[in-house]
Amino acid sequence: MPHSAQSGLRRPLLARAISALTLGAMVAATPLPALARPLPAKNVTVRADATGPAKRVQSGASAHAMVAAANPLAVAAGMRVLKAGGSAVDAAVAIQAVLGLVEPQSSGLGGGSFMVFYDAKTRKVSAYDGRETAPAGANPRQFLHPDGTPMTYAEAVTGGQSSGIPGAIAMLDMAQKEHGKLPWKILFGPARQLATEGFIVSPRLAGMITSRAPQAHMADAQAYFRNADGTQMKAGDRLINKAYADSLDLIAANRSAGLLSGPLAEAILQRIHTGPAPSPMTLADMAAYKPRKTEALCRPYRAYIICTPQAPSGGLPVQEAMGILAHTDINKRSAKDEKGWYLLSQASRLAYADRDKYEGDPAFVPVPTDGLLAPDYLAKRAALIGEQAQPVTYGVPAGAPKVGPDHTLEPGGTSHIVIVDADGNALSMTTTVESIFGNGHMVGGFFMNNQLTDSSFAPDNADGTPAANAVAPGKRPRSSMAPTIVLDKATGHFAAATGSPGGTAIVGYVVKALVGILDWKMSPQDAVALPNLVAMGNKYSADKFPDDITQALAARGEVLDTQRGENSGLQAIVYQPKGTAGIRYIGGADPRREGIARGF
Repeated sequence: MPHSAQSGLRRPLLARAISALTLGAMVAATPLPALARPLPAKNVTVRADATGPAKRVQSGASAHAMVAAANPLAVAAGMRVLKAGGSAVDAAVAIQAVLGLVEPQSSGLGGGSFMVFYDAKTRKVSAYDGRETAPAGANPRQFLHPDGTPMTYAEAVTGGQSSGIPGAIAMLDMAQKEHGKLPWKILFGPARQLATEGFIVSPRLAGMITSRAPQAHMADAQAYFRNADGTQMKAGDRLINKAYADSLDLIAANRSAGLLSGPLAEAILQRIHTGPAPSPMTLADMAAYKPRKTEALCRPYRAYIICTPQAPSGGLPVQEAMGILAHTDINKRSAKDEKGWYLLSQASRLAYADRDKYEGDPAFVPVPTDGLLAPDYLAKRAALIGEQAQPVTYGVPAGAPKVGPDHTLEPGGTSHIVIVDADGNALSMTTTVESIFGNGHMVGGFFMNNQLTDSSFAPDNADGTPAANAVAPGKRPRSSMAPTIVLDKATGHFAAATGSPGGTAIVGYVVKALVGILDWKMSPQDAVALPNLVAMGNKYSADKFPDDITQALAARGEVLDTQRGENSGLQAIVYQPKGTAGIRYIGGADPRREGIARGF
């Protein structure tokens, strides 16, 4: 039976605002019928029952443009925008709107994002930071009990104070003003149609609904994911979310101000001000939010240039790990060679150790980016990789500040998008509400983020030295999100794009994909499907590897632990300069999730 989501928002208030805007009429009147009705992408079958999705082809090839994202409905929306003449950023707006509806456990209107964008005309890469910020009333000790002990994660994540000011829509607003080709208001048509007519609950969403995550058991999620007969939704059920369509109408009419001010902002505050650990966020905090645009963080790697966002993203440790690997012979090895996996994991360990020590919001703490990526420092870190795994700790790069130890927990409820448009512009975007269903507070048909729990729960050391990633008013928490674009060093032309969800493991996932594509010369589909090996400290979290590799790594001191957290959800697109049959782009999507790559 259809179900309408009204949790956390009084529909009469919102309905009056929308009636005045007549957004439904504007969307219906669009001259681009291709945007009116999103359907599953061609050649994709999604089985509408609880037994799981039918086998689908996840990779794709195209001559003109391509999209890879975490859900076929989102890919279909992006493809419709591109075929209607839209830009990569236009497509990203439509895809994000759909993802927030069909996989609300991962991203949405109430979350944040990082994006890197390649301009085909200038061959320059820009970075956009839509990370959530702490409100003015945030306190470095807000995740501590009165006795000074840190809250449990479950305590912290379900409080309203875990929410930062949402930034994903504001970031897309900024980028679309600069790089969009279609009217902003029509980009929400596919998501609006799905919200009002309903979509089929996928097996992955169904699994999240029944997960042990505390947010899934909160009142808002329990009410939303119920059929009209009171039964809990399962894969194959149709979910209607008219409140989400109302929220999209406000954003379509008013751009990001429709979320960060007015009736929707008031409803957000009403919801996160209630319950234990309420948020101190105000309307002034929301109205004052500004996304950041910077030059991308770009560094050479063999015949390529790798570009990521700046700190506080996960781009910095990805760059450091790849810089360390440049001093090894991993490019002469393959995925069948245990030494290649050993080198990859050891470089990751070293980069994670530095990230955990030094990285925070550069507007608040001095992040020694140049020192961490200096050639001599990278060479010294690479020299620490011996034949046997040894304990690792942070190094002391040039410009290293004195900061305390880090106590950040970073589970993941995140998604990734890669797009290349018909003009050759490309983007890579990682987007999140942080944990599964954010903090469990639902407003206007979407969940609010719990992004401030990405900050260090313990804000300082016993001697008072502050952690680089401690909470502070207006501060962005450190992130592992690392959307990546790769250029050909000789020409400056787009070569590849990739990225992944996965919480703190994102850095390891992205490094694996880059090594697979750039060093081991694998197709994007084969590269993203490779087993994962994420090494932090003395823990080696891994998928199932062949026995010979598992045993060889164990002999080097790497005992693989297959009891892991969030899986990867890598997407990747690679450019073929001499493609056969007119094929210029090859895409891949992680088989661990429901994503696909499609183009035209």
